Amino acid sequence: MYRIFVRTWWRENPSWPNGLEPHPGKQRTIRKNVPTIQEARRICAEWNAQHPPGRLSRKAEFEMM
Repeated sequence: MYRIFVRTWWRENPSWPNGLEPHPGKQRTIRKNVPTIQEARRICAEWNAQHPPGRLSRKAEFEMM
């Protein structure tokens, strides 16, 4: 089983190049108990296609539960 979540990968910090500091953000679950890795990948790809990542690179990911 897999859990799908979204989070950002950067945070604003004016003292870093481009004003961005690497920083994995807090995870927010969007789906639980996804039975296969293929379905988890598909769900993440669909979510990422429908939601531009923006400056902080917010993206869907998955992990094994």
